[in-house]
Amino acid sequence: MEIVAHGVTDVGQQREHNEDSFCILPDFDLFVVADGMGGHRAGDVASKMATHTMASFFQATSKEDATWPFHFDPHLTVEENRLITGIRVANKRIFDTSSRHREVHGMGTTIVSALVARDRGRMYIAHVGDSRCYRIRNGEITQLTRDHSLLNDYLAVLPDLTPEQRDELPKNVITRALGMQDSVVVDLVPESPKPGDLYMLCSDGLSGMITDEEILAICVAHAGAPQKAAEEMVAKANVNGGEDNITVVVIAVGA
Repeated sequence: MEIVAHGVTDVGQQREHNEDSFCILPDFDLFVVADGMGGHRAGDVASKMATHTMASFFQATSKEDATWPFHFDPHLTVEENRLITGIRVANKRIFDTSSRHREVHGMGTTIVSALVARDRGRMYIAHVGDSRCYRIRNGEITQLTRDHSLLNDYLAVLPDLTPEQRDELPKNVITRALGMQDSVVVDLVPESPKPGDLYMLCSDGLSGMITDEEILAICVAHAGAPQKAAEEMVAKANVNGGEDNITVVVIAVGA
């Protein structure tokens, strides 16, 4: 399985600084996007702490005799355990730092990550918050993650809400993020990638500014060129208003 990935982050048109962060670790086939929140640049601290902690954890656990800080779930693969544990470690570090230092108190970040397990022919998507993962396959786009938002929580309990009632609910209130509590629940989505697939990780500064149809059109036009696809999506989000920081990582799957 050949994997080619490219990431772009941009401050957008209306923010003074960028609180998003991403990392691409080819040695581990790990890809992460984090969207920070908190005043006085604390969101910037939280998102970078999330991506740096994930990278450090994967490097530290690359040896078989490494000690893991959380219980190993025997019902999950090693890769799934590793991905979830990395996020839980990041959550603990952000929460502890926020609790100890007044200047970053209350900081947090969303996170969406993808880990490729080549030997299994699998990809695992793990996320907390409203940063998303999409899959583009055979000319169709599918959102693989479910936003942890107030709106989605209402819809889970009251699926028959009218469009008018939905419009009355705030759309930018998230109900789960790293750093909010001592522990965090991580959602996991297993995938079986196929040659020609594109996977896209993004912050809500992208998904909130361009439609799924626009994402699909750009990814189809640049199916074999993740860098061009990522750059064009960020540019389109800015043209459409760029109301938030914009971050995207595009992962192309080859034969």
